[in-house]
Amino acid sequence: MADAAPRLARSAGVIGIATMASRVLGLVRDQVLAFYFGAGDSMDAFLVAFRIPNLVRDLFAEGAMSAAFVPTFTKRLASDSREGAWRLANSVVNALLLVTGALVVLGIIFAEPLLSPFVQGFTVIPGKFELTVRLTRVMVPFLTLVALAAVFMGALNALGHFFIPALSPAMFNVATIVCTLTLVPIAPALGIQPIFIVAAATILGGLGQLLVQWPPLKREGYRYHATLDTGDPGLRQILVLMGPGTIGLAATQINLLVNTMLATPEVGAVSWLNYAFRLMYLPIGLFGVSIATAATPTISRLAHEKDYPRMRSTVAHALGLMMMLNVPATLGLIALAPAIISLIFEHGNFTAADTAATAAALRWYAVGLVGYSVVRIVSPTFYALGRSRIPVGVSVMSVLMNVVLNLMLVRVMGYRGLALGTSLAALINAGTQLALLRNAIGGIEGRRVAATLIKVSVAAVAMGAAGWSTELWLHQVLPASGFSVKALRVGAAILVSLIVLGSAATLLKVQEFDETRARVAARLRRMSR
Repeated sequence: MADAAPRLARSAGVIGIATMASRVLGLVRDQVLAFYFGAGDSMDAFLVAFRIPNLVRDLFAEGAMSAAFVPTFTKRLASDSREGAWRLANSVVNALLLVTGALVVLGIIFAEPLLSPFVQGFTVIPGKFELTVRLTRVMVPFLTLVALAAVFMGALNALGHFFIPALSPAMFNVATIVCTLTLVPIAPALGIQPIFIVAAATILGGLGQLLVQWPPLKREGYRYHATLDTGDPGLRQILVLMGPGTIGLAATQINLLVNTMLATPEVGAVSWLNYAFRLMYLPIGLFGVSIATAATPTISRLAHEKDYPRMRSTVAHALGLMMMLNVPATLGLIALAPAIISLIFEHGNFTAADTAATAAALRWYAVGLVGYSVVRIVSPTFYALGRSRIPVGVSVMSVLMNVVLNLMLVRVMGYRGLALGTSLAALINAGTQLALLRNAIGGIEGRRVAATLIKVSVAAVAMGAAGWSTELWLHQVLPASGFSVKALRVGAAILVSLIVLGSAATLLKVQEFDETRARVAARLRRMSR
């Protein structure tokens, strides 16, 4: 295992860099949308209309497709040949074209009756429901584009390519930013409702995710052929796993769909929850998804070889690395939520009241951050073991529990209760899957993982307290509300937080921190030569 841990950290680092670029562009995208549309009716309608295509994007790009396709494709590469693996990939591509194409047609035809039960709160505002239906019909084809992009991503990951696939979602953000900045200001003069520019950009972004991955696929020998070998056992295995895989990894996204439904009666709540979750999803993407993406091919290979000792060590290392990054991120988001949101979003049509509302949602969402990331790592491990029923059952339980919690909490806390209920459901989902995985593979080096969690939590609490007190003091010393002053306060608070975190982690001898610091130092030395 001595060689696997550095390789995992290196691959996760590469993915993290690409994901960082994509997530930063995602924040810029949200800034642009907040500037032009704030948290008003148009943005609420767009977010609801995009919820289903975005649900599929998250499941395919970062969940079920990787869980089902990567292990099967990896086995085909090892047991057959690259040509055989590409034949399998073409069968999967063509099967998805047929299935998602049918879903797109049905979505366009039945958009109105499909949406009606979920957005009752929109019907009381003239034109809002009708706008949501029209936007849905424009964006439904995104399903097919993102499904195909996920196949390309899985194939490249299995072949050891991580940077370009992780960067490909940035094309979606780039298309939205460029189209919004250039076309939204002139849309009324063109006779176009501005929010439809954003909807059209969504389709362009999906196409961009495909195109950016095509060159490395072609270099690896992939050529598209309109063939569908329904007798291929690999195709059957992927399709069989896709159903449970989707359910097993769907808990977070289905819970968000539930939140959207329950939030529609309160004007702006859908947008507040979306902006908050997008910020919280940044560390999930950077640390949870990147580590899971790097670990899945290795775990799949070890499961195929039945090398359970190394598999346990790989899972434990992935969990420890994730906690070293995401526990501090949790405390940081809770401590600095209002300051961060004000800096990023409080411009144009996004008001101070929107900042306060979004910050409240962000704090409650952040409670479940580690839970979301654990599921990203653990669920694919079950699929690699061929035990997909376990995450499926736990995910169904999690969704049901989230619905119950949200129905209870929304009456007490309003939209904030929706964020808290989702976080609690994510933590229960993660804890249950961890316990079941421990039984499935004979342990997950629990003492090592628990020790890392305790040490990192202590360091993170110190870090959060330092960041919060620094920002509060600077707010009193520099009370101005200009962008540069806000940036100075937030930047200084984050810098102090990182110094305190690093000092505390060093004193507590957190192994994952030492490993990350050594890798960063080595990279900087290479760059300086």
